Amino acid sequence: MGLTDLDAQWQALGLGADGLQVYEALLNLPAHASRAALAHSLGLSVRRAAAALDELAEHGFTRPGPDPAALPVPVAPATALRGLLHQHQAQLLRRSAELEALTGSIDRIAAQLLSTAEDPRTIGIETVRGGLAIAERVAALLVSAREEVALLDRPPYAASQPDGMPAPLDVAEPVRRGVRVRVVVDREGLTFHGRARGLNDLSGQGVQIRVGTDLPTKLVTVDRRITLLPPTDAADPTASALVISDALLGNALVPLFEALWDRAVPIGSVADEEVTEEERELLTLLASGLKDEAIARRLDVHVHTVRRRITRLMQMLNAQTRFQAGVQATARGWLTL
Repeated sequence: MGLTDLDAQWQALGLGADGLQVYEALLNLPAHASRAALAHSLGLSVRRAAAALDELAEHGFTRPGPDPAALPVPVAPATALRGLLHQHQAQLLRRSAELEALTGSIDRIAAQLLSTAEDPRTIGIETVRGGLAIAERVAALLVSAREEVALLDRPPYAASQPDGMPAPLDVAEPVRRGVRVRVVVDREGLTFHGRARGLNDLSGQGVQIRVGTDLPTKLVTVDRRITLLPPTDAADPTASALVISDALLGNALVPLFEALWDRAVPIGSVADEEVTEEERELLTLLASGLKDEAIARRLDVHVHTVRRRITRLMQMLNAQTRFQAGVQATARGWLTL
């Protein structure tokens, strides 16, 4: 091994060039040599030699001799080098564990820094342009939530599939962190195949979902401090969203959500009851808007029988109105709109 290789590997262990010279000298000098003699023999100043000795002692390459005034005693190279290597390995393992723990928090940390940064982009009104940038900002807002997320959800959606289904948001992730998540979905949004069942799955994960009619806008509000208004046409690649943290606008948008939430109909989790084909047919006719008399003629039963069956279904669905019954039946997969 050449001197250059030795120098490089010595420095890779975190030791300086002076330390290598001093250590090699200690291995060859008589034990009674003084610090001044050591420095002179190496062409170093006493201060540089003393610093190198301190470094060697810190990394386990020397131990104090019997005479405190004399030079320290060098530890055998194999013992010292293995000890230092083990120290580095332990540090790497600790650092690796720390980085692994941070991996799952990177997005959340970045979002929190972004949401609390006091710069012109996050104070007042910010414009976010382009579908990808908007999606990234919504995701960042969700992971930054600490107390509450409130969403208004209505078509049109950015089509992630040919049938135009909305691109999914991971609104259950904040719930798993103890954040309250409330969503009001426009009734029109339930017409997409599988949409109602997906909402019911989210409800089972702790997301509070209600169904309303004629929602005026989409929005995402986080911790009542910042609101994102998505574009009307999310499929437009040039569309823009507004991120609002202005207090006046925020004081208008949060009450808007609360008013719509109060008027909306809750979606419950799936129950264990099984619906019969007869009841499913009745629900379908009911959802189509037919009057009781027309339903009775279709089913070839008396109108009182129809009303009795409707009352029973509403009790099973814990619904106060026929609209609520339709929403609950759709959410439970009893009825496909």
